[in-house]
Amino acid sequence: MAGTKRVASCAKPAPAPAGGYCCYTPSRHRPSGFIFLSLQLSTKQRWGAGAGGGGGSSPEGKVSSLLQIDNMLPRKDLGEPVRSQDPVEDPSVTLFREYLRIKTVHPEPNYGAAIQFLERVGAELGLACQKAEVCPGQVITILTWQGTSPQLCSILLNSHIDVVPVFEEHWSHDPFEAFKDSEGNIYARGAQDMKCVSIQYLEAIRRLKAEGKRFPRTIHLTFVPDEEIGGHKGMELFVKRPEFKALNVGFALDEGLANPTDTYTVFYGERNPWWIQVKCEGNPGHGSRFIENTAAEKMHRVITSFLEFRKSEEQRLKHDESLTLGDVTSVNLTMLNGGVSFNVVPSEMSAAFDIRIAPTVNLEAFEQQIAAWCRAAGEGVIYEFHQKNMDQCVTSTAETDPWWKAFSGACRDMNMTVKCEIFPAATDSRYIRAVGCPAIGFSPMNRTPVLLHDHNEYLNEQVFLHGIEIYVHLLPALANVPPLPTES
Repeated sequence: MAGTKRVASCAKPAPAPAGGYCCYTPSRHRPSGFIFLSLQLSTKQRWGAGAGGGGGSSPEGKVSSLLQIDNMLPRKDLGEPVRSQDPVEDPSVTLFREYLRIKTVHPEPNYGAAIQFLERVGAELGLACQKAEVCPGQVITILTWQGTSPQLCSILLNSHIDVVPVFEEHWSHDPFEAFKDSEGNIYARGAQDMKCVSIQYLEAIRRLKAEGKRFPRTIHLTFVPDEEIGGHKGMELFVKRPEFKALNVGFALDEGLANPTDTYTVFYGERNPWWIQVKCEGNPGHGSRFIENTAAEKMHRVITSFLEFRKSEEQRLKHDESLTLGDVTSVNLTMLNGGVSFNVVPSEMSAAFDIRIAPTVNLEAFEQQIAAWCRAAGEGVIYEFHQKNMDQCVTSTAETDPWWKAFSGACRDMNMTVKCEIFPAATDSRYIRAVGCPAIGFSPMNRTPVLLHDHNEYLNEQVFLHGIEIYVHLLPALANVPPLPTES
């Protein structure tokens, strides 16, 4: 399958057994602390765990690690927030739900509250924190876990803070309550896109630090604003600043998509977003007459050209099973404007198109095609770009690439089936790749419907917790990549 790499396959794993994940409850002997309730049953019983899933450690070692985790959890007697009112809820889930309740929703995201939250968690974990204000009110929060060989290129874990608006009347629960139903589904805006990944990064580091782990490469976590409205006041500016260059990034992870099957989707590139407005001028007149050479006639020709191309790409995707959405170019008419009255033929009309161009397309030739469509529509037809991304960088998924080898090897160790695709929309990864840093889009959510930007967005708590386990194995693999020939 084009654009697909099957790293490993396995039989459908059984759901996580009750008590198959670590649970804590407030201790009677130490009101502010936690005690371990149930040990993981075995490596084979963990949901999706495989040969590399950490199964070689003894129960005693696990208890020791859990006690260390205990010491990193918030202490009421130290004046820190108590996160859970539920004695059986995993603290990682409680933290996730707390983050979801912070309203970082456009058009007025509460970035200040989110940054305070992230600073607090970073301090709990002993991570260094710095902030970069890329433009007024737009702050990048950077948490850093220093490596033992800081001169080596670092690993960047990126996530965005902002979330898209909601239509509350279409939600079964308050989208900012982080309601959890009896099946463990957590309903909230940002549950999939992408506050889950932010907390999974942090909780994976919490577990690794509690086990006393250290790695040669430094790990940076960036929490950025503005991604949902293009990232123009976020990552696009940040990658051009000295603060980003000082991070010395060698490889980055960013967001991906859920997958309703057992497979995990990994994105190694993105389509180029072009937003184009076409304006047509023509003869005006009274609505009762047959006016020649009108703006509407020209607009009809333009729209027909765009939509005929759209239909051809749709058919190509439909009839070629090797293609995914990211492999074809999509076109959608998103806005149409013109006219002042029912009985007046307008002198001008405009149409807006959202075009997502596959990375295999020659961008110069494609723009020439757009220009030809406009010329064919008649005189007085012009187009202008409101967004024009020209970078077509993709990240290598060759087994000879050291970063991909580390990523895919960790996935094989966990018996994960991985499918590589081009991301159909746009993320901040495109800005990271544009400055020469390889980046993979990955959100560890299999057996989950794709609900980003949708009503009733949710994520199951067991899928969320298993994602932390995945990062617990991925991060060491990446941070232990041996020095590259380009690194002194």
